[in-house]
Parts: sequence; structure tokens; C-alpha cells
Amino acid sequence: MDFTAQARAAKDASRALATATRATKDAALHAMADALAAAEADVLAANATDVAAAEQAGTAASLVDRLRLDPSRIAGMVDGLRQLAALPDPVGDVVRGWSRPDGVQVRQVRVPLGVVGIIYEARPNVTADAAGICLKSGNAVLLRGSSSALHSNTAVTTALRAGLERVGLDADAVQLVTGGREVTKEMMAARGLVDVLIPRGGAGLIEAVVTGSQVPVIETGTGNCHLVVDADADPETALGIMVNAKVQRPSVCNSLETMLVHRDIAPTFLPRALAVLAEHGVTVHGDPEVAALEETVVPATEDDFTGEALSLDLSVAVVDDLDAALAHIRRYGSGHSETIVTESRRAADRFVAEVDAAAVLVNASSRFVDGGELGFGAEIGISTQKLHARGPMGLAEMTSTKFVLLGDGQVRA
Repeated sequence: MDFTAQARAAKDASRALATATRATKDAALHAMADALAAAEADVLAANATDVAAAEQAGTAASLVDRLRLDPSRIAGMVDGLRQLAALPDPVGDVVRGWSRPDGVQVRQVRVPLGVVGIIYEARPNVTADAAGICLKSGNAVLLRGSSSALHSNTAVTTALRAGLERVGLDADAVQLVTGGREVTKEMMAARGLVDVLIPRGGAGLIEAVVTGSQVPVIETGTGNCHLVVDADADPETALGIMVNAKVQRPSVCNSLETMLVHRDIAPTFLPRALAVLAEHGVTVHGDPEVAALEETVVPATEDDFTGEALSLDLSVAVVDDLDAALAHIRRYGSGHSETIVTESRRAADRFVAEVDAAAVLVNASSRFVDGGELGFGAEIGISTQKLHARGPMGLAEMTSTKFVLLGDGQVRA
């Protein structure tokens, strides 16, 4: 099918999904999980083709890591679908309600968005996560993955659609959109067929969709995440969070990109931190004070503090106080996730109150800013905008609301 035909089929499927019971949707999620688990060998073979092509093309290691699947990652995709089935259905939830003086009952109720288009880069796990979240929240989904993951996404989508058919749901509720850049432009122009677009990827992709789309967009964002080591920080806590946030999986948006160390603790903390980072293969890009401590530190540039490295590179600077740390975050932060390590309640409270980000953490790793870790089962992405959805987008964030008024003949005076 061409894109318009796919979008019309998705619209038809969305109407049926909007009134599907929780039991039906949960059965579909389990069937999708079963089908994906059974297709593991096919998915891995398809993914190997994509990874080999990416490596041959000289793709950055961080992007290849995002692209690569293995049995544990597929198991995570399967588990994510099952976890979604165990979560409450948001459709029909009453957000708020009241009675007018004349007896009219007013309810604001959650409803599906309709047809959700997702444009994303080389992360085939997004295919399963997005399909599952959209299905549970009563939405049809059009998945526009990057060409670098085409074989992987095709194999995953084939399995998911087989699961839908197994329980009698319209397989067109989950569709993979393929083709060249002209297809992406068609998606962005499909107002009336696609209800919302969600870009998930690098800054260039997000900017292109936000500025070029005629369809409403929920904006996800890049993750220039900071860790502030306060004067009152426990050094062991700070070191543990630093390593986890930077090293566990550096290629993802909630990994640590910049560490800001309070001047009072810097003389004792920084030498230990630099040694630990070196043990884990992290290249430090430091301001002049940090660079003076160790010859292996690369002098930091403005660009080092501005964007995502998504690799084992960490920008480090010494700040005079919490005011300076907050000013640095205001200047360079992307509004994703910001962390402070401190034993001072006053500093923690001030940090939480003043930092403008989708997630603010006190004495905890930014790697927790993830739908699965927060109990959402999975996530569509992490929104850094301030409208409708902010932070990890789970089931509730993939709904809108409508007002339902129940009366018995009342008329307006």
C-alpha cells in the first residue's frame, strides 16, 4: 500500500480499537509477545544484516549499539509487552468530575488519540514498545523507522501483526511505513489522517519534524543530562551515580553528559573521579581546572558542553556554587534529566524547585528516567516539551480527553 492507503487503513483500525475492551487489548498484547518471542531467530538474523551494513558504512559506535539486538534485548521487548498487559487501561478513566447546580453531571474522560505516527531512528526496540503502548491506549500506529533498521523493523512488525491477527484484531492497527524521504513528508502533511506525530531520535530529526509538520507534534528531546556534585555530597554516592549514569549504557538519551563539581569538594573528589572514569574507559573533556589535574583530560570546548556525546565521553567543570551550577544548566541543558548529589536538604529542595527539566533527580542516577523503570511497562519516548506530555510517555500520555455531560433535560438559562 502507498502511505495514504496505509493511513486510511490505520484510521479504520483505530475506530475499532477505541472501543475495544481491556480484555481484548491485553489478549492482543500477550499474543504479540508470544509471536515476537517465537520469531527471535528471524529477528536476530534480520538485525545482523542491518548491523553489518551499518558497520560497513562507518556508522558511529553509539548508533550501532542502539541498532543492535541480542536475545536479552528481544526478551526485554517481549517482557515490555507483557508488562503493558498487566497495567490498568487508561481509556475511560475519569480525570475529574463534578455536578453543576442544576444537576448536570460533568466528567472529563480519557480517550485514545486515534492514529499515532512515530518517526524514529535506528532503535528496533522502539517498534515493539510503541506498538504495544499505542495498542493498549486504543490507538493505531504508523511506524516510520530509519532505513538503517529496515530489516529489523520488518521482522518485528511482521511478528506483532501476526499476534494481532491471532486474536482477531485488525493487523493494520500496527503498520510499518517504508520508502524514501518523500514518505516522511507525506506523514507530516497527513492532517486529518494522522492525529499526532512523535519524532524520536537526534536533534536534526526532531527539528525537521517539529518545523515541517502540519500534523500536531509531541516533541521528544535530546538528553544533555547533568550531574551536580554539591559541596555536601557523599563522595561514594556521587561516584556510584556518576559511573552508572555514564557507563551503563552511554548511547541512550538518559545517560550522563556533563558533571559539575562544587569548588569546595573538587580538590578531594575530582582526583578520585578521574581515576574511576579512566578505569571505565571514559574520556574526560574538562575545563582548565579539571584539565590541570590529569594530562589525559582533553580540554573541553563549547561544543562539549552543548550537546549529546552518546559515547564514553564526559564533560566536567568546576563551579563556584549551586548558583553557578544552575546557571550552567540553564545555558546548556536540554530539559531532559538533571541530577544533584547532596546531603543538604536545602540544596536539594532548591535544585528541584529551580531546574527546568522533564525529570529532576536527587541522589539517584538519571538512568531511572525511563518508562520501564518508572513502571510504565515501556515508553514511546521522553518528551521535553511542556504541553500535554512531559517526561517518559506511557499509556496515559497517549490519550486525550473529552468532556461528557449527563443531564435529564436541563437547558441553559
